[in-house]
Amino acid sequence: MSRATEETNRRMLRARDAMDRAYAQPLDVPALARIAHVSPAHFIRTFRAVFGETPHRYLQRRRVERAMFLLRETDRSVTDICFEVGFGSTGTFSRTFRDIVGRSPREYRRETTAAGVPTCFTMAWTRPSAS
Repeated sequence: MSRATEETNRRMLRARDAMDRAYAQPLDVPALARIAHVSPAHFIRTFRAVFGETPHRYLQRRRVERAMFLLRETDRSVTDICFEVGFGSTGTFSRTFRDIVGRSPREYRRETTAAGVPTCFTMAWTRPSAS
């Protein structure tokens, strides 16, 4: 791997780490590109090349992963969870959740709480793929 490739990967990892830390905050491409020290257009192209998905999709997946945990482990309402993980509307949250997980947040909660499986197994088994 060339030195330039290593530096590019490091920059993208910095931005992805920022997304992991602040997933519930409003994050936009220009802010993430500044973290990576590249232009917004270059950031989107490079992030996708390095991680196999766009920054927006990655952020959505991280938010849905957190929502899945909260749906399994708490009794909080779907609306509260939606806003806590960083979505701006319940409609967008439900549509994105269904796209990634394959069922609505309410269906997911109903099915996973009935299972009675250890949390570590459930988390590994239900982790959304990066497709």
